[in-house]
Amino acid sequence: MILVDILGFIMNFCYKIFKNYGIAIILFTLISKIILLPLSIWVQKNSIKMVKIQPDINKIKINYFGDKDKIADEESKLFKKENYNAFASLIPLLIQILLLIGLVNVINHPLTYILNIPKEISQDMINISVKNNSLDVESSSLEINVVNDIKSNKYINEYSELLNEKEYIEKINKLNLNFLGFDLTLIASNELGISILIPLIAGLSALILCIFQNKINVLQAEQSNWNKYGMMFFSVGLSLYLGSFVPAGVALYWVFSNLFAIIQQWFLNIFINPKKYINYEELEQTNNELKKLNEINKKIKLTHNEKIKSKEDYKKFFNIVNKHLVFYSESNGFYKYYKGIIEYLLKNTNIIIHYITSDYDDKIFELEKKYSQIKAYFIDEKRLITLMMKIDADVVVMTMPDLDNYHIKKSIVRKDIEYIYIPHAMDSLNLTMRTCSMNAFNTVFVVGKHQYEEAIKTNEYYNLNDRKIVKWGYSLLDDMINDYKSQKKVNKIKKILIAPSWQKDNIIDLCLEEILNKLKNKNYQVIVRPHPQQVKLMKQKFLNMKQKYKNEKNIIIETDFSKNDTVFNADILISDWSGIAYEYSFTTHKPVIFIDTPMKVMNPEYKNIKVEPFNIWAREKMGEVVSLKEINNLDKIVENILNNYKDYQKEIENLVKEYVYNIGKSSVVGANYIINTIQRKVEERKNKNEK
Repeated sequence: MILVDILGFIMNFCYKIFKNYGIAIILFTLISKIILLPLSIWVQKNSIKMVKIQPDINKIKINYFGDKDKIADEESKLFKKENYNAFASLIPLLIQILLLIGLVNVINHPLTYILNIPKEISQDMINISVKNNSLDVESSSLEINVVNDIKSNKYINEYSELLNEKEYIEKINKLNLNFLGFDLTLIASNELGISILIPLIAGLSALILCIFQNKINVLQAEQSNWNKYGMMFFSVGLSLYLGSFVPAGVALYWVFSNLFAIIQQWFLNIFINPKKYINYEELEQTNNELKKLNEINKKIKLTHNEKIKSKEDYKKFFNIVNKHLVFYSESNGFYKYYKGIIEYLLKNTNIIIHYITSDYDDKIFELEKKYSQIKAYFIDEKRLITLMMKIDADVVVMTMPDLDNYHIKKSIVRKDIEYIYIPHAMDSLNLTMRTCSMNAFNTVFVVGKHQYEEAIKTNEYYNLNDRKIVKWGYSLLDDMINDYKSQKKVNKIKKILIAPSWQKDNIIDLCLEEILNKLKNKNYQVIVRPHPQQVKLMKQKFLNMKQKYKNEKNIIIETDFSKNDTVFNADILISDWSGIAYEYSFTTHKPVIFIDTPMKVMNPEYKNIKVEPFNIWAREKMGEVVSLKEINNLDKIVENILNNYKDYQKEIENLVKEYVYNIGKSSVVGANYIINTIQRKVEERKNKNEK
């Protein structure tokens, strides 16, 4: 074998210099690293190139998340464009394996490669050793057995008769196959005692190399923990095997090969510094974004029926062309924000409404059966990511903020889609939404004057010159007002509703018991209606609460949220920073007591927009703000409000008139904006095609 002959020549050269087999192997290892240095430089550059384009790879995986075929296709195009060889990192490993195989042959044949004894003579010597030691003629270490026989004077007469010239026996006797007390021909698995150190040292060297590679190797440092530790276990396992089942000389080569690799990598990083070529900030950003997508994907647990329907609806959605209008709903509960607009569109247009929901049990599927204009689709969150990036429509309407900030992105297929954001709350958008949560939308519908002022200032602050602000109103409020007017007022006893948010340090967490103690002996019916999300997360807490107050006749713990009767019939609402305060008060014109718990701030940069949030200043116009220290006087505050009820109602009525747009007409305003937008886009396309 040519490779073995070349390695044998190098090993012979090294041994002649030092006359010590161990030092010869170390020198051989160093020479092999020097010879292979050009390859190592190429691998270093290729690895840098890989990490350099990793942000682009991450973007491909983000943009086509879940579409494996498309990801593979786009990655292939990128690799071709960048002249990157994805298999280059395997080349050093393959060469190491070839060198190991060759070196095992060299070490097992000291007569041939170290002493240069003619092949016919060495074969005769092997025959003597096989005959006397009853060895298998296929054994790979026969030449080593010859050396051991002669060094121990075994069968010396037979060897002497064969070797007329004593120089061969002298050469063999002078052959030094030891290093630091270890026989380098020894195989640890065949021996006991101190030989166990051989595989342990080999394994330790591999462990040290992997630790350093995970920190200083440009490509390995960016691998996942699974890849890092998987490679570590493989390398250490391979090293333990080499140290146990091959001659100790091979293990010595492996140990120093690992140590020299660390030194070589250190020098490569100095002379070909990865930091000069790689944008690590962008890399971290895209890594985090992809990580979030993968975390979302792991959380998605679908039933068999959900998987089938999502797959079928995904295909159905893209089989329909010329879509003008798409609504997206996170769950069944969000239809109420679209209800007025959709009902107007159904009555007054023939526009097909494509309604995407991530809720398998969404009631939209019942409406689909009733109205041929509605096309409903269940799309799970994983497929939703890809669907949204491939969507082709004139208008996409959403109540979900943070478009383009997280996993849901704007379409890469159609750049002129008008994305419309519809609020699902009446309070400050700037305070209660995350930073820049609506900046990617082309149009924002606003509830009233307070949101309009915030939106205008936000446009100015972020230079969103093209973003449109529509004075819409709040369709849900219109529906609630109509429902409230149709209800019969049958209150014989004053009712106080406690409805907190579910943020940290809400009323239930901080002071519910104190509030109930102040009100339970009064002539009121007190209803505690916790936030649905808190009930969902803390079921046992509220079961215990129901048990605790079951004998208090005027205290009700309500965890059934199917109806709003409780909300409408209450005379006073006690809340903290919950959005229910605005829906309740603006619908009924009844007062609210705000317990001054720590403020809910979703956007820490809200002060950059020079508009005081509605949530802060409007509370005093809607009722009373009560600090935690004032809860002892809560019964007196309630009594004072009830005694001056009409004054509070008048104040709230004026607030609604000034700060809510288009009461009773918001659905018409919102629907007409969507209709006009679709007509404009259709006309623009027509004119473009005619040209």
